[in-house]
Amino acid sequence: MKHENITAKKLRNNMTPQEKKLWYYLRNRQIYNCRFRRQSPIGNYIVDFICREKKLIIEIDGGQHNEDKNILYDQKRTEFLQSQGYTVIRFWNNEINDNIEGVLNEIAKYLKNSPTG
Repeated sequence: MKHENITAKKLRNNMTPQEKKLWYYLRNRQIYNCRFRRQSPIGNYIVDFICREKKLIIEIDGGQHNEDKNILYDQKRTEFLQSQGYTVIRFWNNEINDNIEGVLNEIAKYLKNSPTG
């Protein structure tokens, strides 16, 4: 098994509370019948959630993503993912914790208006 697949499997088995919360709403095609996968490899990266048919990646960020080195890494990562044709939407942990309805509305708005699929 490739290293990325082993790492992705470990991440799926050790989801953060925020990932678990969002996954509850994304699984089983609950939003516009779109299929999401979690902790999926794309190139050298593993994305939190992906809907391949709509070319959407959803990332959930904790406070460590506010550190300079991680900001630059995330920018490089996002540029690569966009170069593969994906749109990347990022949410902070506190948005998942405090405003899940708003997060789901943002995701639904993108899926509804997405030209792909």
